[in-house]
Amino acid sequence: MGKGKVKNYFRGVMWELKHVSWPSRQNALQATKVVILSTIVFAVVLGIVDFLLVKGIFFLF
Repeated sequence: MGKGKVKNYFRGVMWELKHVSWPSRQNALQATKVVILSTIVFAVVLGIVDFLLVKGIFFLF
């Protein structure tokens, strides 16, 4: 990759970043809360399923 291509690439990146529609701080915080809460709920459900499967396997064998 030549110097001109690298310069052109970063010029394109900067152009794209200027045209991005960024979320407001409130929207970003709300989305972050949803992701964190969803992750916690999913982890708890997965932990319960894992626990039950292990108990079931030990019960069978």
